[in-house]
Amino acid sequence: MEIVWQTPANPPHRLDYIFRNGRRHVRPYYFEFIAHVKNRWAGKTIVDLFTDEFKGRSRDYYVSAVKCGRIRVDGEMVPVSYIVKTSEKISHFLHRHEPPVLTSDVLILQKEPDVVTVCKPASIPVHPCGQYRKNTVVGILEAEHGLAPLFPVHRLDRLVSGLLILARSASKADFFRQQIEGGMIKKQYIARVAGEFPEQEQVVDANINHNAREQRSTAEVGSCGDTTPIKGKTACTKFTRLSTNGIHSLVLCEPVTGRTHQIPMKISASIPCVQIVRIWFQKDTMFMKRLCGYTVFDILHLDGLMNAHIRIGRHSASYPHNIM
Repeated sequence: MEIVWQTPANPPHRLDYIFRNGRRHVRPYYFEFIAHVKNRWAGKTIVDLFTDEFKGRSRDYYVSAVKCGRIRVDGEMVPVSYIVKTSEKISHFLHRHEPPVLTSDVLILQKEPDVVTVCKPASIPVHPCGQYRKNTVVGILEAEHGLAPLFPVHRLDRLVSGLLILARSASKADFFRQQIEGGMIKKQYIARVAGEFPEQEQVVDANINHNAREQRSTAEVGSCGDTTPIKGKTACTKFTRLSTNGIHSLVLCEPVTGRTHQIPMKISASIPCVQIVRIWFQKDTMFMKRLCGYTVFDILHLDGLMNAHIRIGRHSASYPHNIM
């Protein structure tokens, strides 16, 4: 049997998917991962590079992959002691098994010549990343609706559901980028939290330290008299209580600066008695949804808002990204 190697240039197709027991599976396929050596990778051995940068597999696996030719440099086999150089092409050949996702359709809410707005189901990543390529919003829209290319304007975590805006051209994506960077797009979140939120408006300044490699974020607040420098990027968020019944509160969250995991980290770090139960987003605003640490399992429209019902999981002071 001839092996046909797929690359990122091969588009997904409708027949690539198998639906079983409420899950969307992808037929296993042979795939060539392609990367070019970055400046910070140069000078490392090929095995050290993969061990340090791609933690999903063990060092022993990468040693074996280099020895048998599943990992190559510029199409050639190299020894495990090979030192990589800037801009070299590295290929990793493997038989790919993507994790399944829920069978929920990616519902198209609005399709225009230059923009597509969809309702992203929970469990599906937005774009190819980690173990996912075809089981993504971008992949499914191309396979089932012929929509390509698509450029995500913003991203939602894999376990999160909600509205997602995708540009249909690079120029439109750049337009949205300029709008976001220029502060012309306002984001508002309505969070349902456990506990009685303070009545007065809360303005929280805390540094958000996001570890991209570990995919975790922590909030750090300096204390009076402590000269130890705090890590992370500055972030400011305003919280206004809309209502409360003593058990739960509805809170309007307005990020002044945007950082990864900013809203859940700020609520839990600055108001310890409160934890996020749900987050809603106003339909006429662009948003990024954060329900880290919980599982989203249903979406309903309620009172003009998109309401994500979630199963409450264990609350933690640190929120995993969970996109790989």
